[in-house]
Amino acid sequence: MHGELAFLIPIMAISVGLVAVSGRVLLKPWLAYREKQMEFDARMVAEKAAQYATQNGRLEERVRVLERIVTDRGVDLSNEIDQLRDLREPPLN
Repeated sequence: MHGELAFLIPIMAISVGLVAVSGRVLLKPWLAYREKQMEFDARMVAEKAAQYATQNGRLEERVRVLERIVTDRGVDLSNEIDQLRDLREPPLN
Protein backbone atom coordinates (compact mmCIF):
# COMPACT_ATOMS: atom_id res chain seq x y z
CA MET A 1 0.00 0.00 0.00
CA HIS A 2 2.84 2.36 0.81
CA GLY A 3 4.28 1.81 -2.68
CA GLU A 4 0.95 2.65 -4.34
CA LEU A 5 0.68 5.87 -2.36
CA ALA A 6 4.21 6.85 -3.29
CA PHE A 7 3.26 6.29 -6.94
CA LEU A 8 0.02 8.35 -6.71
CA ILE A 9 1.57 11.44 -5.09
CA PRO A 10 3.68 12.48 -8.10
CA ILE A 11 0.77 11.73 -10.45
CA MET A 12 -1.50 13.97 -8.36
CA ALA A 13 1.11 16.75 -8.31
CA ILE A 14 1.51 16.61 -12.09
CA SER A 15 -2.27 16.50 -12.56
CA VAL A 16 -2.81 19.56 -10.38
CA GLY A 17 -0.09 21.41 -12.28
CA LEU A 18 -1.62 20.48 -15.65
CA VAL A 19 -5.08 21.56 -14.53
CA ALA A 20 -3.70 24.89 -13.30
CA VAL A 21 -1.78 25.58 -16.52
CA SER A 22 -4.61 24.50 -18.83
CA GLY A 23 -7.10 26.48 -16.76
CA ARG A 24 -4.98 29.59 -17.10
CA VAL A 25 -4.54 29.03 -20.84
CA LEU A 26 -8.28 28.62 -21.32
CA LEU A 27 -9.37 31.24 -18.79
CA LYS A 28 -7.27 34.15 -20.05
CA PRO A 29 -8.91 34.41 -23.53
CA TRP A 30 -12.36 33.94 -22.02
CA LEU A 31 -11.76 36.76 -19.54
CA ALA A 32 -10.49 39.01 -22.35
CA TYR A 33 -13.63 38.23 -24.37
CA ARG A 34 -15.90 39.00 -21.40
CA GLU A 35 -14.06 42.28 -20.79
CA LYS A 36 -14.56 43.37 -24.41
CA GLN A 37 -18.20 42.35 -24.24
CA MET A 38 -18.71 44.39 -21.06
CA GLU A 39 -17.01 47.42 -22.65
CA PHE A 40 -19.31 47.12 -25.67
CA ASP A 41 -22.36 46.83 -23.42
CA ALA A 42 -21.23 49.88 -21.44
CA ARG A 43 -20.89 51.92 -24.65
CA MET A 44 -24.36 50.84 -25.77
CA VAL A 45 -25.86 51.80 -22.41
CA ALA A 46 -24.12 55.18 -22.51
CA GLU A 47 -25.44 55.80 -26.02
CA LYS A 48 -28.99 54.88 -24.98
CA ALA A 49 -28.70 57.16 -21.95
CA ALA A 50 -27.61 60.03 -24.20
CA GLN A 51 -30.56 59.40 -26.51
CA TYR A 52 -32.98 59.36 -23.59
CA ALA A 53 -31.46 62.54 -22.19
CA THR A 54 -31.89 64.29 -25.54
CA GLN A 55 -35.47 63.11 -25.86
CA ASN A 56 -36.18 64.09 -22.27
CA GLY A 57 -34.79 67.58 -22.92
CA ARG A 58 -37.07 68.01 -25.93
CA LEU A 59 -40.10 66.88 -23.94
CA GLU A 60 -39.25 69.24 -21.07
CA GLU A 61 -39.03 72.14 -23.52
CA ARG A 62 -42.43 71.25 -24.99
CA VAL A 63 -43.96 71.11 -21.51
CA ARG A 64 -42.47 74.55 -20.73
CA VAL A 65 -44.06 75.95 -23.89
CA LEU A 66 -47.42 74.44 -23.00
CA GLU A 67 -47.18 75.75 -19.44
CA ARG A 68 -46.38 79.20 -20.76
CA ILE A 69 -49.35 79.07 -23.13
CA VAL A 70 -51.70 77.98 -20.38
CA THR A 71 -50.47 80.43 -17.75
CA ASP A 72 -49.85 83.46 -19.99
CA ARG A 73 -52.91 83.10 -22.13
CA GLY A 74 -55.15 81.25 -19.70
CA VAL A 75 -57.48 84.15 -19.06
CA ASP A 76 -57.43 85.32 -22.68
CA LEU A 77 -58.03 81.80 -23.91
CA SER A 78 -60.96 81.40 -21.55
CA ASN A 79 -62.46 84.65 -22.82
CA GLU A 80 -61.95 83.61 -26.45
CA ILE A 81 -63.68 80.27 -25.81
CA ASP A 82 -66.60 82.06 -24.14
CA GLN A 83 -66.89 84.44 -27.10
CA LEU A 84 -66.95 81.53 -29.54
CA ARG A 85 -69.68 79.85 -27.51
CA ASP A 86 -71.71 83.05 -27.55
CA LEU A 87 -71.41 83.25 -31.32
CA ARG A 88 -72.54 79.66 -31.83
CA GLU A 89 -75.55 79.76 -29.49
CA PRO A 90 -78.76 80.54 -31.33
CA PRO A 91 -80.70 83.50 -29.98
CA LEU A 92 -83.64 82.63 -27.73
CA ASN A 93 -87.05 83.71 -29.12
